[in-house]
Amino acid sequence: MSFASCKSWGGRVRLGYSTNSLTDHSWPTALELMAEAGYQSVALTIDHHTLNPFQNSYRGEVVRLKRLLESLKLKLVVETGARFLLNRAAKHEPTLVTADDEAAEVRIGFLKKAIDLASETGADCVSLWSGILRDAIPRKQAITRLAKRLEPVIEYANQHDVELGFEPEPGMLIATFADFIELEEVLGANRLGLTIDIGHIQCIEADSMASCLAKWGGRAVNFHIEDMRVGIHEHLPFGEGSIDFGPVFEWFKQSSYAGGVHVELGRHGHQGPLLLESSYRFLAAGLE
Repeated sequence: MSFASCKSWGGRVRLGYSTNSLTDHSWPTALELMAEAGYQSVALTIDHHTLNPFQNSYRGEVVRLKRLLESLKLKLVVETGARFLLNRAAKHEPTLVTADDEAAEVRIGFLKKAIDLASETGADCVSLWSGILRDAIPRKQAITRLAKRLEPVIEYANQHDVELGFEPEPGMLIATFADFIELEEVLGANRLGLTIDIGHIQCIEADSMASCLAKWGGRAVNFHIEDMRVGIHEHLPFGEGSIDFGPVFEWFKQSSYAGGVHVELGRHGHQGPLLLESSYRFLAAGLE
């Protein structure tokens, strides 16, 4: 079933879905399901079986991706949050704050591959985050370490004309917008765009949803959206958390943001097709 007829928000915001929320499907099938449901954008997480740049099949997959995006009229965001792609035994490791410099270079190299993919496919941005700080060093030193590792990534993205969307992530070194300010004080202001996760605002931010969007929404190059409860970092289907989406929909209606807003339900792949369609109905109705 297609709900494309629900599009009535002027074509600015592009509703999207994440491949990490359809993990029981191949990535080409996931994209087809998204398009059939009416979505206009895909947040594609590079992973073992999804545009894995370390596999021999990668070049052929890039060609197939470009053709599918064009035929399905989908825009793209490249996501880099695969859990075990770089280390089969440690979730998300290595990261930009990993203590070992050589290990951190693996993450930097991977982010450059993601930038290459974004450049070749005309993606809106590459989304990334800091990682969890696992060694006991002072916070200021950790922020400096992160900024130093980000420098070559930012330079590479600039060379390839690719936007970067940095995501504050609960539990990581940069968990909140206040933490992001700390990073910018070392890195330099306005060198990164933001990936803003609506659920993370509900989970961890002290300010209201409306205040956070008013202050930071203009920096966004990518949005994630789902329901969530205060203080609990669990991505939930719409209606199962405690978010009042009224201020969220109002901000999107009033803002000039014209990028993707991607549903992220990474632990609900077994309900993928049902949640794909119900999420579209919920968002489309809210943006009418």
